Amino acid sequence: MLLFNVTVIIEEASATEWLAWMKETHIPQLMEKDCFVSHRFLKIVDSPNEGISYCVQFIAEDETKYQIFLDLHEQEFTAEMYIKYPNKLVTFSTLMEFVG
Repeated sequence: MLLFNVTVIIEEASATEWLAWMKETHIPQLMEKDCFVSHRFLKIVDSPNEGISYCVQFIAEDETKYQIFLDLHEQEFTAEMYIKYPNKLVTFSTLMEFVG
């Protein structure tokens, strides 16, 4: 199993609207693509960054499912966030493997 973590740092003024959009629209649309079996949405409480930081973690059963996400969906979903919230957020992602 793989954990795909997306960290988002968003300006405070846009955070409430962005949070609702993520919960109601963006994450459900991504989960419909059948690349991930579950997700978690977390707020980082001790972030040293300006703005508010969140992590969205998606669990893929295997590398094949994750690769399908990368090949077919990642660019679209990332671009959608930057188009909807231009100059209001930054993101970075990390792929992790469960070891125990």
